[in-house]
Amino acid sequence: MTLRWEAVVVDAEDPSALGRWWADALGWEIDADDTFGIEIRPRREGNAGPALVFVPGPAKVGKNRLHLDFQASDQQAEVDRLLALGAQRADIGQGPVPWVVLCDPEGNEFCVLEPRG
Repeated sequence: MTLRWEAVVVDAEDPSALGRWWADALGWEIDADDTFGIEIRPRREGNAGPALVFVPGPAKVGKNRLHLDFQASDQQAEVDRLLALGAQRADIGQGPVPWVVLCDPEGNEFCVLEPRG
């Protein structure tokens, strides 16, 4: 295969602020922050794994067509931590499910999953 997944790119009204929020939320490091946007990556040798890149874009309207899911070893503790950082609970019609839907400060939905065996 000749393709390698490099990044997920997110439009943001304030790319630097949103990128820094996600870096704090995930414990990732800022790899680049310039006029084109902000790039964050996992803290690992060689910055392995896809980055999240936040670029200037319009305000979010409607439900995301793509969202991120995160597995947590302690779902409630992670949800509480993310809410304290500024995330908000979201009701997108999910009903009673074992994951928690949250939104980042610009309204982008993401899910915190239960631990998997």
